[in-house]
Amino acid sequence: MKIHEYQAKEILRKYAIATPQGIACFSVEEAVNAACELGGQLWIVKAQIYAGGRGKGGGVKVAKSLEEVRQHASAILNMRLVTHQTGPEGQIVRRLLIEQGVPIEQEYYVGLVTDRRQQRVCLMASSEGGMDIEKVAAETPEKIHKVLIDPVTGLNNEQASEMAQKIGISASVTAQVSKLLRQLYQAFDETDASLVEINPLVLTVDKQVIALDAKMNFDDNALFRHPEIAALRDLDEEDPVEVEASKHDLSYIPLDGTIGCLVNGAGLAMATMDIIKLYGGNPANFLDVGGGATVEKVTEAFKLMLKNPKLQAILVNIFGGIMKCDVIAQGVVAAAREVKLSVPLVVRLEGTNVELGKKILQESNLTIISADGMADAAEKVVRATGSQVNASGQS
Repeated sequence: MKIHEYQAKEILRKYAIATPQGIACFSVEEAVNAACELGGQLWIVKAQIYAGGRGKGGGVKVAKSLEEVRQHASAILNMRLVTHQTGPEGQIVRRLLIEQGVPIEQEYYVGLVTDRRQQRVCLMASSEGGMDIEKVAAETPEKIHKVLIDPVTGLNNEQASEMAQKIGISASVTAQVSKLLRQLYQAFDETDASLVEINPLVLTVDKQVIALDAKMNFDDNALFRHPEIAALRDLDEEDPVEVEASKHDLSYIPLDGTIGCLVNGAGLAMATMDIIKLYGGNPANFLDVGGGATVEKVTEAFKLMLKNPKLQAILVNIFGGIMKCDVIAQGVVAAAREVKLSVPLVVRLEGTNVELGKKILQESNLTIISADGMADAAEKVVRATGSQVNASGQS
């Protein structure tokens, strides 16, 4: 789960990590009033969306007067902000963050992420903070320093101080940066975050270290421990179909292909998408109905897939273990009838109650293409779209 910058900063402040003073706003008038409340003579007007690269896209502006605050807020609020992370469709800006300007001497990059290969949290830092950190990672990766953190001992003072020195922090502020890095790791660990990123972390002219920007993502599977974080979720920033899927406890991710996939189990779902590709097709989605799917859940899954205008066929691939094949068959029949299915449907069932499941499909009087095995299912669903089967996929 993602949250907005201003929400991430609220969390970081609880861990004594300094951020600029700022106020979240939902209208132009609120933005002007926020600047008045913050005081000073320099403000930053920042778009709040779930994407990076906002500055390059025109979503971050400096204002030197209240009139400029009004102008920038008017321009940014409700704009469709396009960045390298939003894709060409962009994202509508519905929230702003108004912050006091900060006199910057130097910018740095700091991030924490889970290294799944090493099964450790990785602290990354660089002296090249700012908007082009992706370019730094691609062209001069040696400028990004990393340390793997022992989950038992956590980030110790020696590691934090060494990292500060590697990114060029002067001796006079090494202790300050070292403390911030340890506090940042504590925030990452205690909130079950999957990503914490400060870009840039700045050293001000009066030698204060401040998180000028902040990004936090969280492990969905751990949100039951953090209802206060789950409450920060902004559904307007998420794909409406994925939001609808989550309401029915379905794992759904839209893709660019034409073949809908309904599968039980993430591993089987990945294998199903792979074999569709092998036979020359392109999956339209990842959709895992889980081990406890009901007729109602399967019906909702069909409705989600059919919202995709590119959909040309559907493949149901079920291995009945906990989930029995007859239950899936009942769901498939009910869904096909309710939604008045207009695209070819290929079904492959194996496992518990498979014969009963196949009987339910046969007696439904619906046009359902039965498949035996994954290869047969993939070949049939690719042919059903009118595409030519890839020779490499033929057995």
